[in-house]
Amino acid sequence: MNLSRPWHSLSVEEVFQEIGSKNSGLTLEEVKKRQGEHGYNEIRGEEKASIWGLLAEQFKSVLIIILLIAVILSVIIGVINYTPGGPLPEEIIDAIVIFTIVIAVVILGFIQEYRSEKSLAALKKMAALTTTVIRENTDMEIPAREVVPGDIVILNTGDKIPADLRLVEAHNLSTLEASLTGESTPIEKITSPIQGSEVPVGDRLNMAFSGTTVSLGRGKGIVIATGMKTEFGKIASMLQEVEEEETPLQKNLARVGKWIAYGCLAIVAAIVALQLIIGTGHTILEMFIWGVSLAVAAVPEALPAVVVISLSIGVQRMVKRHALVRRLAAVETLGSTSVICSDKTGTLTQDEMTVRQIFVDNKLIDISGVGYEPKGEFRFEGEKIDVSQNFPLLTFMKAGTLCNDTSLVMTDGIWKVKGDPTEGALVVLSAKSGLLKEEANERFPRVDEIPFSSERKKMTTIHETPEGKMAFSKGAPEIILESCSHILTDDHEEPLTEKNREAVLNISDRMASSALRVLGIGYKRISPVLKYKEEAEKDMVFAGLAGMIDPPREEVKSAIQLCDAAGIKSVMITGDHKTTATAIAKELGILKNGEALSGADLDKLSDEEFERRVENIDVYARVSPSHKLRVIEAFSKKQHVVAMTGDGVNDAPALKKADIGVAMGITGTDVSKEAAAMVLTDDNFASIVAAIEEGRVIFNNIKKYLMYLLSCNIGELLLMVGAILLGPLIALPSGAIPLIAIHILFVNLVTDGLPALALAVDPADPDVMQQKPRPRGQGIFTRSVVTLMFVGGVWIALVNLGIFKWALDTGKSMMEAQSLCFLTLIVIQFYNAYNFRSDKKSIFSIGMFRNKWLNLSIVSQIVLLALIVEIPIFNRIFNTYPLSLSEWIIVVLVAATIFPVLELAKLFLRWQERRTTRTKMAS
Repeated sequence: MNLSRPWHSLSVEEVFQEIGSKNSGLTLEEVKKRQGEHGYNEIRGEEKASIWGLLAEQFKSVLIIILLIAVILSVIIGVINYTPGGPLPEEIIDAIVIFTIVIAVVILGFIQEYRSEKSLAALKKMAALTTTVIRENTDMEIPAREVVPGDIVILNTGDKIPADLRLVEAHNLSTLEASLTGESTPIEKITSPIQGSEVPVGDRLNMAFSGTTVSLGRGKGIVIATGMKTEFGKIASMLQEVEEEETPLQKNLARVGKWIAYGCLAIVAAIVALQLIIGTGHTILEMFIWGVSLAVAAVPEALPAVVVISLSIGVQRMVKRHALVRRLAAVETLGSTSVICSDKTGTLTQDEMTVRQIFVDNKLIDISGVGYEPKGEFRFEGEKIDVSQNFPLLTFMKAGTLCNDTSLVMTDGIWKVKGDPTEGALVVLSAKSGLLKEEANERFPRVDEIPFSSERKKMTTIHETPEGKMAFSKGAPEIILESCSHILTDDHEEPLTEKNREAVLNISDRMASSALRVLGIGYKRISPVLKYKEEAEKDMVFAGLAGMIDPPREEVKSAIQLCDAAGIKSVMITGDHKTTATAIAKELGILKNGEALSGADLDKLSDEEFERRVENIDVYARVSPSHKLRVIEAFSKKQHVVAMTGDGVNDAPALKKADIGVAMGITGTDVSKEAAAMVLTDDNFASIVAAIEEGRVIFNNIKKYLMYLLSCNIGELLLMVGAILLGPLIALPSGAIPLIAIHILFVNLVTDGLPALALAVDPADPDVMQQKPRPRGQGIFTRSVVTLMFVGGVWIALVNLGIFKWALDTGKSMMEAQSLCFLTLIVIQFYNAYNFRSDKKSIFSIGMFRNKWLNLSIVSQIVLLALIVEIPIFNRIFNTYPLSLSEWIIVVLVAATIFPVLELAKLFLRWQERRTTRTKMAS
């Protein structure tokens, strides 16, 4: 059995013959045989990591590995230094502190990923799918996973299709294929062959596909593909072949980790080498211990904690904004996004057909309100219309409501349509006027009908009314007009002239050109002497036109404007027709001066030509999954960071390929949720913009922390190495070092602790969404960041070396000089925590004390520092002494010199940036 045949091009008889089945279905023996050949009808997903796997994953970070090495080194040195019966060496204490931080970070990361996976699983509310098949001439309900090729599947309204089917019967049958093709409106189905072997999936009208839903009618289909061989399965296979890339933050931190690791080894080697070369009066072992202390101090042990805490806080904020982040780094990636490729149906739009305009009584009437909520007004030329006093409007509403198989219901406080979305739009329209379908059905009961078919393109129902039987029809405008001999105007019916017909068709064309789906509506009073079913659709009265569309979400337009201000390009990628996509894109502000291409247009472009034009294309319509991947790849080659939103199975490969995939939690398929890094629980595009803002804040805060931390560490290293190298030149006593090992470790603990964590929750800059996205590949360490870090580090070293030299020159002991240097170093780093709240703006312009957590952390650390200086027991441990008031004033004022130095550096960098911008504009 060859399942790769172009089944759409074969007749029903040929399909039965090729697949070896018949109308009475397969025998149970044949089913068992085919199940052995083809397996179960299920999609094979990627293997999930176990709990232990998730836990082990946390230890793969370069920084975590560095910290564990630092713990081992500290323990070794501590054991060497340990005196039996004495107190624990500070190296052992430091090792305990570092190891505690490592375990805390690992547990925090594990809990976040585990909770994300559990939360995602909670979104999968669908029960195990069942389906009705014919086997051995008997209807039987079976689990969908047991369906095999050749089975005959019975389809009814509301059924989810279990496998790919070639339709053998179709009675007014329509399916919703948005989850597969992106087409937002129901697709009318046929059974006749479609010529051509390369017909796109969305145009194979004689087939029904796995994962889609029957929206109207009934039918039968023969299974021609199951499991991974279905169109759904092919996309799932493509999805599993797409490799995930590291986010920009992960790449940046990996580089930082390696840089720090190499730096730590170089520090230890350099310190020991200096002892051997120039001699300092200390033993090699003492210098090695001191060098390891410097190396441990150089490792930012709080970095993983700060990163995870920053991301976790961002994730919690996003949960409140209806976004579930499956991977922590995804929030940061959104912060660097420069292009959002968004699906249309259900993402930019309501996924709820809504009547926008009606043409009744020669008037084009606008209808307000969106979606299925029955609220809205009827306005003609801006003036509100009282529908209850307008006979043509009431007649139009009654016809549209009665000639209808759909109902409007409220479920869990949300208005929903049960049945075809197009018919549902008419029911909602009538409800806005006060006419409810249930009441209309009760007052005017249906007694007969002539069902819709793709050949007739209309539907007619017959109802009992106080005036006798009446027929109501709806369908394609030109078809309804052909059935009419009269037209309803004001309060009477008049003959339908050719001029009237032409005017109605012109209005219909105008509506269609605005991407509205247009329906015509007519009615007829049936004489008792007529054979009403045969005569019902003749000489009808034309009541009017209804123009409907899946409307944009109200909040999306402002969200796209915010993206524009933030330098983020919004692109629509949809399976819908080009006309519809273009109209929606223009209304939302996505399509301004750019181009709109169809999938067919895209196929005609070479990769080189497409890459040249990709930044000027705003809309892609009627596209396939491979087109979406091609769009993302082209943007990536242009160095853009690409986010992709979507809800359908067809979106999944692109969701995984993009720098970040964002799936819809309500309408999204399980496959799209699995592929995405983030799931929007309210399907709201505006939540993506909130995530972008959150991501930018997170990245900025991590940058602030790194600037602060590394500037302080650079200052410490330059101070210590400078004292050894410059000691003879500035007449320092032989072997004089500004800080002892416990000073270095304590400074490291204080500055890397609460102040650093406080920077992780620094308030967002007011203009965070007016800044342009970072270029792809740009790390944290830009020229301005590196400049500020080194300026700050060099000044820290000079100030502290100066106060150490001054203390010795004024007759203070080595212990007192080291104590003053130790205190000055801590205070200057407290100042630095405020300095590095911005790498460009003056601290005075952004509000020095806006971060309440930083204020509290500095106050708490000052209290701790006072205890160390003033309490004798701590004096002995930390080698300090009580300072006089004048000495405290000297320490505070000398440390404060870091403020003007860094403010001048920022001023210079701002001037340089403006000059560079002017030069670029001039060229």
